Amino acid sequence: MSLDEQKDILIKPYGETLVNLLVPEEEREDLRVKAASLPRIQLSARNVCDLELLATGGFSPLSRFMSRADYGRVLEEMRLASGVLFPLPVTLTVNKDAGIKLDSELALADQHNNVLAVMRVEEIFEWDREREARLAYGTNDLRHPLVAEMNSWGELCISGQMRVLQLPRYYDFRAIRLSPIEVRERLATLGLANVVAFQTRNPLHRAHEELTARAAREIDGALLLHPVVGLTKPGDIDHFTRVRSYRVLAERYYDPNRMMLALLPLAMRMAGPREALWHAIIRRNFGANHLIVGRDHASPGRDSKDRPFYGPYDAQELVAKHSDEVGVKPMPFSELLYIPEEDRYEESTRIPEGKHTASISGTEVRENYLQRGRALPSWFTRPEVASILAEAHPPRHQQGFCLWFTGLSGAGKSTTAEILTTRLLEHGRQVTVLDGDVVRTHLSKGLGFSKEDRDTNIRRIGFVAAEIARHGGGVICAAVSPYRATRNECRAMVGSDRFIEIFVDAPLNVCEERDVKGMYRLAREGKIKNFTGIDDPYEPPHNAEIVIDTVARSAEENAEIILAYIVEQGFVVPSISGLDETTFDNAQAAAKSS
Repeated sequence: MSLDEQKDILIKPYGETLVNLLVPEEEREDLRVKAASLPRIQLSARNVCDLELLATGGFSPLSRFMSRADYGRVLEEMRLASGVLFPLPVTLTVNKDAGIKLDSELALADQHNNVLAVMRVEEIFEWDREREARLAYGTNDLRHPLVAEMNSWGELCISGQMRVLQLPRYYDFRAIRLSPIEVRERLATLGLANVVAFQTRNPLHRAHEELTARAAREIDGALLLHPVVGLTKPGDIDHFTRVRSYRVLAERYYDPNRMMLALLPLAMRMAGPREALWHAIIRRNFGANHLIVGRDHASPGRDSKDRPFYGPYDAQELVAKHSDEVGVKPMPFSELLYIPEEDRYEESTRIPEGKHTASISGTEVRENYLQRGRALPSWFTRPEVASILAEAHPPRHQQGFCLWFTGLSGAGKSTTAEILTTRLLEHGRQVTVLDGDVVRTHLSKGLGFSKEDRDTNIRRIGFVAAEIARHGGGVICAAVSPYRATRNECRAMVGSDRFIEIFVDAPLNVCEERDVKGMYRLAREGKIKNFTGIDDPYEPPHNAEIVIDTVARSAEENAEIILAYIVEQGFVVPSISGLDETTFDNAQAAAKSS
């Protein structure tokens, strides 16, 4: 088979041709010089991922951040203005005060100020956060990580032709960071027309390995193992750990004549069924005509009322509904169970009733094995993968966490946090305290008390807290943090599995009585503006992990309730906690009362 014949063996890109926004090499220097004199906007990590996939054709036929017409129709109908099916918005937002004008040119820079592209601004339009959240993601619940993140996006969308100077720079796993055209070229050399892609943001265990190998055999084709290494669900295992495990499996356990491993720099939206359909389109651009769609595909978990955001099979159903139009067939994720006496995996529907089987859920992997320092069994995961995961997952009591105190001024946040800090130190956990007033003095000096400035202050606290927790430290944040959306942004930064929201509940009149500084009195007299509880709202949590009552209980009692909860979650070793069952019961009752 000739090289041209090999290239033609794969399904054509979505829209027939791959978009390529990269400026020819001979034109780059002139454009680079020009870009140096242009107004510059700094892209977020999400924008950078989107820009790369726009530039290399991963989002074909989309060739720019969406115009008003594309954006509106995508929200309402899952289609671009041209009528082509495209389920999710891809936009670039800026603040109103950015001073951007129509027909001007902008340099688009990454977070390190490297200029990636030049855009001619052809459209500027307003967008509605609540409308996008409701139509595209099916919810306005702030526990959805993207809905919470949208609170920090600019008020305006901009769109226009882009000329890309360079792609983002990466220094890890370069050999498998491949563009759509590069993936297609390598897949073509396998000589197989059918390709099944496997979307993953988690480690692969034996059941996944068996599932993907079976899928490739079923279609008599190749497997594209295509893990996401852009933005995934907050709290997911870092991509360095995941890719190390994928690489071991690819090198030692998969048939090299039927698979390839490549990384996808996608910023996930965690949008469930719409996202699954988007994944199918993206994988077609990389050369796949089949996609393994799992149960709860691209799910962000549970909402503030502890209900799943999407149905378990919604994603499979939506991809199947549009399969013919997209050109990608879904391969539903079948549950595989291990049969110990036969040392093999089999689909649950094909196992005789009464046959002894074994399985370990994701929750059990985290709580019963990794968090306790126990080795995963070899029937469940390859020894090499188990070793990599063990290195990256210290026991729970050595992992980072964030205790986020929120409540009115005078509710008792700082007092309770101070006592709790001492108790944690007593039990061997070093903690950092980020007090709202102290942070304003050192990190946020100059900020006022407008909503925008308050949000900025809280996001700074959240960013620092996330970094501390990510590196294994405990952090206590005590700030009024009045706005629900911004607190949920911080939850997403830290990761829901290690973010513990503590609502310090005290009535306004009690807080006023405790106010020795007279701040409430000054606010009521109009001498202080934008004071929370007086002329600026406080939005209590919908479902905080813990609610403490500082009227009915003392600060010491509340600190013990919180400590008991932390012990129960595994962040403090129970054997040295010295806590009795009554205190544990109080902690559980406080958490449920929210």
